[in-house]
Amino acid sequence: MLEEKNDNLHDADGKSGIESNDATANDAIEISDPETLVENSTSETQNNDDTTENANQEALDVITNSNAAESEDETLKERHDIPMQDYNTFSLDALVDELKKLVNTDKVMSVKDHIEEIKKAFLLQYHHLLEEKKEEFLASNTDPNEEFEYHLPLKSKFDEYYNVFRDKRNIHFKHLQTNLKTNLETRLAIVEELKELINPQENIKDTLKHFNELRERWKNAGAIPKDKYNHVWNNYHFHVENFYDYLHLDREARDLDFKHNLELKQKIIARVEELVNDTDVNKSFRELQDLHRIWKEDIGPVSKEHRDEIWNQFSELTKKIHDRREVLFENQRANEQQNLEIKKEIISKIEVLGTEKVNSHSQWLVQIQKVEELRNEFFAAGKVPSEVNEETWAAFKTAVRNFNAFKNSFYKDIKKDQTDNLNKKLALVAKAKELQESTDFQATTPVMKQIQEEWKQIGHVPKKYSDKIWKEFKDACNHYFDKLKEHKSEENSEEVAAFDNKKAYLETLRAFQLTGDHKTDLDAIKAHIETWKGFGKVPFSRRHIEGKFNKILDALFEKLSLSKKESEMMRFANRIDSLSDSNDTRKLDNEKIFIMRKIEEVQNEIFQLENNIQFFANTKNSKKENSIVTEVRKNIAIHKESLEVWKDKLKQLRNLGQE
Repeated sequence: MLEEKNDNLHDADGKSGIESNDATANDAIEISDPETLVENSTSETQNNDDTTENANQEALDVITNSNAAESEDETLKERHDIPMQDYNTFSLDALVDELKKLVNTDKVMSVKDHIEEIKKAFLLQYHHLLEEKKEEFLASNTDPNEEFEYHLPLKSKFDEYYNVFRDKRNIHFKHLQTNLKTNLETRLAIVEELKELINPQENIKDTLKHFNELRERWKNAGAIPKDKYNHVWNNYHFHVENFYDYLHLDREARDLDFKHNLELKQKIIARVEELVNDTDVNKSFRELQDLHRIWKEDIGPVSKEHRDEIWNQFSELTKKIHDRREVLFENQRANEQQNLEIKKEIISKIEVLGTEKVNSHSQWLVQIQKVEELRNEFFAAGKVPSEVNEETWAAFKTAVRNFNAFKNSFYKDIKKDQTDNLNKKLALVAKAKELQESTDFQATTPVMKQIQEEWKQIGHVPKKYSDKIWKEFKDACNHYFDKLKEHKSEENSEEVAAFDNKKAYLETLRAFQLTGDHKTDLDAIKAHIETWKGFGKVPFSRRHIEGKFNKILDALFEKLSLSKKESEMMRFANRIDSLSDSNDTRKLDNEKIFIMRKIEEVQNEIFQLENNIQFFANTKNSKKENSIVTEVRKNIAIHKESLEVWKDKLKQLRNLGQE
């Protein structure tokens, strides 16, 4: 500590007086360059440095540098009261919240280091996120002219708060620099006045009074730039010591001053001895830092006989606290090493996931979730040694980037399928729009239902088009089916009227009497059927009236001398007409399938019966079997007649489908 190296007053007992020290005094007065003064003084004291002081110098330098910074800006002292957290473990949201809280602190320089650490942690995560989003964009983008854009609202908030801090910091700096410059000039002027105090012609009382005034002015001169701190303070102490050494002071007064200073420094040493055993190392170091400032700035020199001894005690105790602080730092570095191992393991897991092949979107979602969880664990793992921080971060980014590239290669393979699906759905959209105004509901409705089914069968399309084309397709379909619903509503009123007409007509039909003339009665029944058809369809819930009509027809047909085939075909024609009028294609198809099966059954039965006849014809007692053969032949004839009826029914159905 340079000021203590210069704290070597010559002949503190005052025996030699001015005569014994003229040369030194003249040297001090003649020196006008403060830096030359410090260099000469330092050179002399360094020759007297012992091994112990050299060993303690590192600890002293740490405290001196910190005091120099805090002397420049006293608000820096408050930074110790704000814990420096491991901001690398914070999420982006948490970092913005912490920044907002610190920006509202009045002492802007007390949070400067904290905010810079927050900025570093935020930008690290933000740029990583930006890279991922850009990779996703490049992997999914189909338009080569489209430029990548990504906006994170949280980044805007971060910039807003950081700009507030930056503006407050700049204002603070501007004001501080002005004051530092003025204060430096004031202190340098005081040093120059101290040089002039050594004047044998001046009255001792006036000199002492002037000296005390200078000390008071020095105490109130304010902060100076930290890079000038040691230089200016050492020069000040040098000339203060000259004043003590080269003037004929009152020995009693000087000894009292030395004694008072010694007592104060001994109290500081006693306090430092307590701090050595304090469990809160950081708190002890901060108080030690304040004690060094008091030792240097507030307490004057002691007598030469105690000077080295008391300074060596102070510096050795300082080193003990510094060593305990270094142990604490070593423990922190051990934790950082553990964090490094954790992060390496996380990186290895991500690298493995970047090579595992999966073949479906759902499986990739699982892989993506795993990487997201590992990434959160990486950020939560804490600080690593600073010398490998960049290397670790680069390895992490590379692992994640490789995983994303591997993932994107899968989605590039399915992008063509999605493009094909998009073209198919666009074709269905065009078709739906083309049909949405159609009024041919009987022909259009099945088509609209069919394209809806086709839409369901088509796979995914690119996400950026999905909502748009679905809305267009849905709007076109809804438009058509709304019209269909409106049309059916109109039809319902007609169907109710048809039911009322048919209900009234049933009474007329029940009163109908046959004349006995076959042709006249048959024509009359046919006319009733046509009239009935002319009334139109009835509501589905009231179709039971058709059954009542068919029962009356059955009764009339029984009274007519119609062949069984004629009667059957007329009933069938009436039934088919009802199904046709109802547009129930499903029932018509089922009827066709039923008839085709009946035809097959009857044909098989005829074939079996004919085989049986052949069997009886080949037996020795065939004559005795004539009665059985005759019965079989009758049965065959009945089946053939039935077969003709079924064939006619099928023909009639097929003709209906061709109309």
